[in-house]
Amino acid sequence: MTNSESSNEYLQLPLLVLHDIVIFPYMVMSLFVNRLNSKKALEAAIKSNETIILSTRKNFFTNDPSVNDIYKVGCVVNILQVIKLPDGNIKILIEGVQRVKIHFIDELNYYIANITPMTDSNTISTSENEAMRRTIIQEFDKYLKLNKKLSPEILKILINISDPSLLIDTIIAHLPLRVEQKQFILETPGVFQRHEHLISQLEHELDVLQIEKRIRSRIKRQLEKSNRESYLNEQVKAIQKELGGEEEEEGVDLEELERKIISARMSKEAFEKAHNEFRKLRLMPTMSAEATVVRNYIDTINYITMEKKSKINTSLSYAETILEGDHYGLNKIKERILEYLAVQKRVNKLKAPILCFVGPPGVGKTSLGKSIAQATNRKFVRMALGGIKDEAEIRGHRRTYIGSMPGKIIQNISKVGVKKSYFFLMKLIK
Repeated sequence: MTNSESSNEYLQLPLLVLHDIVIFPYMVMSLFVNRLNSKKALEAAIKSNETIILSTRKNFFTNDPSVNDIYKVGCVVNILQVIKLPDGNIKILIEGVQRVKIHFIDELNYYIANITPMTDSNTISTSENEAMRRTIIQEFDKYLKLNKKLSPEILKILINISDPSLLIDTIIAHLPLRVEQKQFILETPGVFQRHEHLISQLEHELDVLQIEKRIRSRIKRQLEKSNRESYLNEQVKAIQKELGGEEEEEGVDLEELERKIISARMSKEAFEKAHNEFRKLRLMPTMSAEATVVRNYIDTINYITMEKKSKINTSLSYAETILEGDHYGLNKIKERILEYLAVQKRVNKLKAPILCFVGPPGVGKTSLGKSIAQATNRKFVRMALGGIKDEAEIRGHRRTYIGSMPGKIIQNISKVGVKKSYFFLMKLIK
């Protein structure tokens, strides 16, 4: 509050309000003064005994703080140097002296604070003093080892400080704490309480620095891995260029292939596999046989994970019309097919939907399959198994072999371009 009547028990000194800094005893630093009433307070202090009160505003965003916006605990400082700058501002060098309690503030042309000095409320023994010193030094030493922004020379200065109160205030000035946290320590009268709060803040900062260190290490490893891959890719391109390879066209093809992998809605396992194979492909010579195998493998994954599906027609009357129009007779077979389609329409899902047509050549097995595909609006895929002696043609070859390819079934699924097609296997007994 503001009070124009000052009591004899209070000491009156000019008050300078700080923006976002908390000054502690024995702290030496430079400040810039630009507000008119702050300049007047500074001039009054220089004319008297070069001593002034520094206190911080509570609201960071207040440009013209009122009396209620000023913290009621500040610090008496000595003005060591004053420099008037060409732009009209004033630069001062100050040194903190003592904590003070601000009881009330007089508002004239500048603020005048009515204060009383604050003393430590704790009486400590020599052993307690030394114990606090050692604890603080040990914790701050850990902090310095993780925080590379501070010079290790600070520790040599701190070791020579015997007063724990001065030691605490000196260390607090070097910690990246918020204004509210520093002000809380400034307002705490007992050295024991300030010691506990400092240790708590140091432990918190150590935890934060450990996390930052892990994050930096992880990012560094990722960047090194990325840079290594980029360097190797550039080397491969340079070698291919020397050998007469068309590296630019190949680079465009690889970019298009990568876009297909990303845009395809694969499962997590399929995407990881395709991505790993693509990384291998980038490092392979363009004309090598292994690169062709890997490229075909990735293309196959892209094809069989396609999202396009056939729009199934479930109309039984339409299916009956197609079957009657394409085939004469075969009534039992047509009836069985219609029963199957009716059940499929009823339950909307069938497991292992396989139909087996048995009969001599030329009776219409393949044409029935085409009619079913037409009636249900499915793509028709036919694969003849007659004459196949090597099961690898159906299952696919191992990728360790040069020129290995996927099996005929996978090739036909990739070729048809849509899901839910009608797959017809001919001549199973051959």
